[in-house]
Amino acid sequence: MTMKPDTTPPGGWDAAEGKALIDLLWSLRAAMLESEQRLGPRLEQLAPAQRPSAINLAHYLAMRHLDLRQLQERLARIGVSSLGRAETHVLANVDKVLGILHRLGNQPWQSLSAEEPVGFMGGGALLAQHAQALFGAPPDGRGVRIMVTLPSSAAHDDSLIATLVAAGMDIARINCAHDGAAAWIAMAKRVRHEARLAERPVRVLMDLAGPKLRTGAIADAPAVLKLKPERDDFGRVLAPVRLRLQAVGSAPASAANIPSLGVDAPWLRQLKVGDRIDLTDARGSQRRLFVAECRADSAIVECTRTAYLTAATTLQLHRPYCAVRASAVGDLPRRPGQLHLRRGDLLHVLAQGIGQDATAAAAGRRAHPARVACTLPEALTQVRRGDRIWFDDGRIGGVVRRGGAKRLEVEITEARDNGERLAADKGINLPDTRLDLPALTPKDLEDLETVAEHADIVGLSFAQSPDDVHQLRQRLLELKAPQIGLMLKIETQRGFEHLPRMLLAAMGAPAAGVMIARGDLAVECGYERMAEVQEEILWACEAAHMPVVWATQVLETLAKTGLPSRAEITDAAMGERAECVMLNKARTSSKRCAPWTTSCAGCRRTRPRSGR
Repeated sequence: MTMKPDTTPPGGWDAAEGKALIDLLWSLRAAMLESEQRLGPRLEQLAPAQRPSAINLAHYLAMRHLDLRQLQERLARIGVSSLGRAETHVLANVDKVLGILHRLGNQPWQSLSAEEPVGFMGGGALLAQHAQALFGAPPDGRGVRIMVTLPSSAAHDDSLIATLVAAGMDIARINCAHDGAAAWIAMAKRVRHEARLAERPVRVLMDLAGPKLRTGAIADAPAVLKLKPERDDFGRVLAPVRLRLQAVGSAPASAANIPSLGVDAPWLRQLKVGDRIDLTDARGSQRRLFVAECRADSAIVECTRTAYLTAATTLQLHRPYCAVRASAVGDLPRRPGQLHLRRGDLLHVLAQGIGQDATAAAAGRRAHPARVACTLPEALTQVRRGDRIWFDDGRIGGVVRRGGAKRLEVEITEARDNGERLAADKGINLPDTRLDLPALTPKDLEDLETVAEHADIVGLSFAQSPDDVHQLRQRLLELKAPQIGLMLKIETQRGFEHLPRMLLAAMGAPAAGVMIARGDLAVECGYERMAEVQEEILWACEAAHMPVVWATQVLETLAKTGLPSRAEITDAAMGERAECVMLNKARTSSKRCAPWTTSCAGCRRTRPRSGR
C-alpha cells in the first residue's frame, strides 16, 4: 500500500486526495475480506453466536498487519475517523469512512452493512454479553468486576470471605498451585455460602498451576533464635524481650508475639518466679534470663540483652538445691533456607536435589557454588548456552554459560549491589528458550476433577497454543463439565505470539476470557515492552469481543503499606479498560471519590471507558 504526502488545499476539498484515500480504503477492505475467507474452515467449528466475533477478529488482524499510520494521519486531517477505537466493529468503521469520502467526492454510495459481521453498536454489545456470560452481571454502579485471590487462610477463616464479599468481590480466585483439593473445596463452599447470605452472585475461578518453572526445596538455614530487647535511640532498654519456655514436643502456643522454646519437662516444672537462668549464647556471650511468670505448662522469661540461642545452648538454673540444674533446648523455630546471590556468582540449576548456598574452600574441601533444583527438570534439556534466565519475578537475572540435561551453569548478572536472596518455590523464567511443555501437567489433569465439580471458571496457566485450549476443553467434556468458562492466562512470549489462534480456539467454549498475567509476561517480554504488549492484548481481545482480566500486582503497595504509589494509581486506572481487575492481596476500604471529581471505577462510573 503506497502512501503519498498530504496535498489537500487550505480552502477546500482535494478531489485527487479523496480518490487516493478511497482507493487505499478499498484495498484495506479487500485485505479484510480475504482474511475472512482464509478463516472459513475454522468458522464451521464455532457456534453461530461466536462467528461474528471471529470474523471481526480476522478483519482486525488484517488491518493490524498493515502500517496505516500515514493513512490515519491523512484521514484525520480531513476530519473523518482515522480508524482508531474501532476494534469491536472494524469493517463497519471502514465502510462508514468510505461512505463519507464517497459523498464528499460526489460519488455514488450504497450501504455495505450486509457484509459487516457487527455494526457500531453490535460490537460493544457482544463484548458486554460475553463478559456477563463469563463473570456474571456487573454490580450496580460499577462496570468493572473485582476478582480477589484467596489466601490459604480462607479455607478456615469464617470472617475473611464474608468481609471480601461485603466489600465488593465479584469473583473469588483459588490458586491451585498452592494448598490442596480439600482446601480449595472449603474455600469454594464458603464463597457460595457467603454469596447466598449477601444475596449477590460471586463466581469461583480455580486457576490450574500449569507448567510453572519454580525453584525447588532449599536446605533449612541453621536453627537460631535471636532475642533482642526494645531500645531507645540511645541504646537504653525500653522493654525486655520475652520468651516462652515449654516442654519439648508441646504444641506451639497461640500467642504469636512471644517466641517459644522447648526445654526438658522436669526442669521446667521446678521453675519459680524470680529464678535466674544463665546461658552462653552462640557467640560465646554470657546472658541471663529471669522467670517472670509460671504456668501449669509453661513459663515466661525475660532478657535485657541480645542473645542468639541454638540447639547447642544449655540453660543453667541458678538456684541451690534444685533437682535438675540444666536443660538442653529444642523446638527451635524452623528457618527456611535461602541462597545469597551476587553479581558474578555462579549458580547451578539442577534437575533434582536439595538447594544449598555456596560454600567456601576449606582445608581438604573444595569450594562449591550455590545450587538449586528446578521443579520441571525436563525444561533443562531445552535451554541453550547464552539463554537468559530470571528468578523471582525478575529480581535476579543471569546467563546460562553451560547447559545440560542434569545441570545448568548460570552466571548471575542482575542483582542489587549487596546481593539478593533466592528462596524455594520462586518462579523461573527463560525468555530466550522455546520451551515445549504441555499447558496441562499430570497434576493439572488430576486437579481438574475438583475444578469440574466446584468452579465456575477454570484458569489455563501458561497457555501457549490452540492445542492447549482444545486439550482443556476435551478434558472438561470427559468430566461432564463443558459449561465451565475458560480463562486463558497470557504470561509467556509464545502465548502472546499465538494469542489470535488461541482466541479462536476458546470461542468454541460457552464462555471464555483472557487474563493478562503481567508478572511473568513482563519478565518474558521485557519490561521495556510491557506497556506495548498489554495494549496489543487488550486490542486483540476487544476485536474478538473477549472479556479481559487486568491482573498481577494491582495496588500491591497499597495492600502492603496502606498507601498506593503514584504508579499504582495510574495502573489501577488502566484497569478500567478491562472487564475485570484482579487483586492478589485484598484490602477493603470505605473511602470514595471527592464530590467534585469524576467518579472512578471503585465508585460509580459515569463515563464510558476509552478504547474498550
